[in-house]
Amino acid sequence: MNPDQYCQEKCAASGSSFYYSFLFLPLQRRRAIMALYAFCREVDDVVDECNDVSIASTKLAWWRQEIERVAEGLPQHPVGQALAGLDKSINLPKEQLLEIIDGMEMDLTQSRYLDFKGLSLYCYRVASVVGLLAAEIFGYTDRQTQKYAHDLGMAFQLTNIIRDIGEDARRGRIYIPMDELKQFNVPAADILNGKYSDNFTALMQFQYERAEKYYEQAFAQLPAVDRKSQRPGLIMAAIYRTVLDEIKRENFQVLHQRISLPPTRKLWLAAKTWIKA
Repeated sequence: MNPDQYCQEKCAASGSSFYYSFLFLPLQRRRAIMALYAFCREVDDVVDECNDVSIASTKLAWWRQEIERVAEGLPQHPVGQALAGLDKSINLPKEQLLEIIDGMEMDLTQSRYLDFKGLSLYCYRVASVVGLLAAEIFGYTDRQTQKYAHDLGMAFQLTNIIRDIGEDARRGRIYIPMDELKQFNVPAADILNGKYSDNFTALMQFQYERAEKYYEQAFAQLPAVDRKSQRPGLIMAAIYRTVLDEIKRENFQVLHQRISLPPTRKLWLAAKTWIKA
């Protein structure tokens, strides 16, 4: 299996909504976005699958070294080799790849956030930076597109937080800011124990409205000249926003289940958005 095949299998196996947006890209850009996504999956899996913090820290330190090796042209891992082998016209700065690792590392030391300002830094590192790199891969001519990519990344991560709140709680993590739990009178114990209430529903409606605001901000900032090149991001947005709407339709019943879309619906949304954009 060559590095590109490894990355493609990593993307396909995840079942992520992102995979469906990759299918429509030209070969070189598809190789690049799959390598980026596979990298994100590798470092995310370190945090999610390793229960020993010291071992996880060591593994993330190894990935930092691997990104340095990518920059030097001497990578060891298939994902590193895929990143190093990308077309030279595609610029993925090592500083931003390292910042993604910084975000993943936050999960090793922090399982609560006092306020949205603190959460925003986490979201920026694990999602907005990915959005900025993806925008580079897709191509753009107007720098305003970077603001679109930043806000779309925020919207995706806020959607993830809403969708995965129960799953994260079972790992001992709560990404809803603590001051907002207090504001809506939802004890952290309720989330950790999967307890629904009217207050919880109101809290989640507040989170939903924030995510929606970021989607709207992102779309408003996408210049018309870059709309076609950024179609993969718009496909991801169509899928993620539909998931968000499904969660709202089910009255935010996310503590005991992970609400998602079937592959056929994701593919339909992808095709529809590609043609429409």
